[in-house]
Amino acid sequence: MPRTETRTQALDRTSLGDRTGLGIVLIVGTVFLMATQDAVVKVASADMPLWQMYALRSLLVLPVLAVPGVLWGRRRGWRVTWKVVVRSLLLAAMYLFLYAAIPLLDLTTIAAAFYTGPLFVTLFSALFLGERVGWRGGAAVCVGFLGALVILRPTPEAFDWLALVPMGAGLCYALAAVLTRARRFDDDALLLALVLHATLATVALTGGLLVHGIGLTGGEDPVLRFLLGPWVPLDSQGWCVLAVLALISLGTGWGLAAAYQMAPPVTVATFDYAYLVFAAGWGVALFGDRPGAWTFFGMGLIAVAGLLILWRERSSPSASLLHPAKSGSDQGDGEPKAVGGLGEGRGEGTKQEGLVRRSNGQGW
Repeated sequence: MPRTETRTQALDRTSLGDRTGLGIVLIVGTVFLMATQDAVVKVASADMPLWQMYALRSLLVLPVLAVPGVLWGRRRGWRVTWKVVVRSLLLAAMYLFLYAAIPLLDLTTIAAAFYTGPLFVTLFSALFLGERVGWRGGAAVCVGFLGALVILRPTPEAFDWLALVPMGAGLCYALAAVLTRARRFDDDALLLALVLHATLATVALTGGLLVHGIGLTGGEDPVLRFLLGPWVPLDSQGWCVLAVLALISLGTGWGLAAAYQMAPPVTVATFDYAYLVFAAGWGVALFGDRPGAWTFFGMGLIAVAGLLILWRERSSPSASLLHPAKSGSDQGDGEPKAVGGLGEGRGEGTKQEGLVRRSNGQGW
């Protein structure tokens, strides 16, 4: 019998190792899709206003989610609660900040500024939930804040206020994450995805109507046209762009959920930082971005801060974070940058207290 038990344990370890490896492949592929999505949005921002892109993408995704949602929801007795709506509104605000920053800044700066989200999570968890930060959490916040300062370069001659826009996305992400921790979401991933995309479409349509009602056009400035311009007629290329964005949104949603089911959240969240590399790569390849040494240094500090948070989670008594998540990651739409990984796990709908991410996206 001891031999049988040893063999079983060996098989279990092999199976766990295979699942972990597959989870790593899935999260790397998913964050690649998120970075690609942001690059596509940046390219399309010259021809399509923010509100139109925002609304039509979600309207394309909703029918795909609605069909299985109706069938599954009847069986599970779905009920939309206030916490689900507030979570969706926070993520909608996150995407607005994130997409609004895309024509203003290079992708590398956006990625680095947004990835300050886990630092806000650590601070807010201590302030609002009474969680113990510890020296690792405190060090992570300090190092990450230093990295943000390096990127922002807060001197009179070099300070760029625009870098605060993607940091606003990170702030919204953190608030959604803390709400998730406080309220312990047990809702189905499909329900959360449906409510999120319905909220995104509603916010975008409302914003578009307001812009149209006020009569804003954005003038000749391409950035203002993207942020405030009226809807434009779409040709086949425009609809193809929207279809690609919708497919990426669905793909990242599945990829995030599967990654957190396959591998430990701490492991997945660590590889989540590959997004910074992919975003920088797309920026150089498509837009000729040339991030300076200070930007890369700041990105490195933020990545180190995220790893410190992961170390803190791994060393904490909450051992559940070290085991693969159960099914039901609530990152249904998979954007970056939603209440996602970013240091604590994108599968914040699991019954472990992991956190898009995301994203988004919202990569996001």
